[in-house]
Amino acid sequence: MEGRLIPLFLVGLVCCFAACSETVSHTAPAVRDRDSASMMTSYGVNTLISDSGVIKYRIVTERWDVNTIKNPPRWTFEKGIFMEQFDEKFHIEGYIQADTAWYYDQQKLWELRGRVYIRNVNGLIFRSEELFWDGIRHEFYSHKFSRVVTPERTLEGTYFRSDEHMTHYEVSNSEGSFQAADMEGDQENSQQQPAADGAKPDTTQTPAPPVRKAAVRHKASQKNTFQP
Repeated sequence: MEGRLIPLFLVGLVCCFAACSETVSHTAPAVRDRDSASMMTSYGVNTLISDSGVIKYRIVTERWDVNTIKNPPRWTFEKGIFMEQFDEKFHIEGYIQADTAWYYDQQKLWELRGRVYIRNVNGLIFRSEELFWDGIRHEFYSHKFSRVVTPERTLEGTYFRSDEHMTHYEVSNSEGSFQAADMEGDQENSQQQPAADGAKPDTTQTPAPPVRKAAVRHKASQKNTFQP
């Protein structure tokens, strides 16, 4: 009887050693949505970007995700973005900031959302909840309410399109305010003009016809130095 127990004991001992020698791999659950995983994620970014060997831009953001699997590929700035542009002497020419931003590198298209704010060295200020910056067509455009403020005037509208220098821009359903000096100058010129042949000037005032709001094109003297 004892002779039979010894082989059984040896078999059990061998099985115990085999079980202890097996390695257990601890793996995380598989990511089913592969396009949701970023190829690169950086935190606390403060980087300079050069163009042709000259430093042109500074990007400051809390988080920068680069995803090359999504269609289309994009850079994502979910924590906001702040961009500065410099001239050849490293002087600040202007800046852009937004609550959220996406950059589609293949299309060279920036999509800015939230509190979008632009200011350049000439004092032009742009505010909106949405702004697209097309690097191929070299233009800005927005389908949201936008506000443009310059030292001379303020314009507001529900649609905005401009060249990337913001020297020519288009606003639809626009409303604007101008300095009183511009209107007073026109009135003084009309009052100082003498009547023809010594006749008394006509003081009758004709009410101006109503003006319907329509899409108008405005030219600004300011120049936005931003270039994609």
